[in-house]
Amino acid sequence: MQEKDRIAMADTPVCDGGCEYLKLHPTLGEQAKNSLPSAEELMRLAELFRMFGDGTRIKILSALLHSEMCVCDLSEIVGMSVSAVSHQLRLLKAAKLVKCRREGKSAIYSLDDDHVRLMIESGTEHILEK
Repeated sequence: MQEKDRIAMADTPVCDGGCEYLKLHPTLGEQAKNSLPSAEELMRLAELFRMFGDGTRIKILSALLHSEMCVCDLSEIVGMSVSAVSHQLRLLKAAKLVKCRREGKSAIYSLDDDHVRLMIESGTEHILEK
């Protein structure tokens, strides 16, 4: 183990088994345990956050923060083919992160709702914190 790892570990609180309670703390632990989402909700939440794990999808969502756009415009912005962007839009639409409306023969995409905007803005704010 390197010195920097030892120093980092020294600052990390570790349970040494000497807890007053051998099981969950009767109030705090039980409250946390009881407030956990169901297994299905956890799975859906993990799938939602997986959508944010791809740079192309983040570029698309970030572009849609500013304005609704057609696939051709998004393709130009992200520097990918129309079919590649369409594929990503299908995934984002299935995850209810974007929605689509028809305007003549064109499909116009926008963020599905303000929750999506808040997630992107909050994530951006988080990574820019000092």
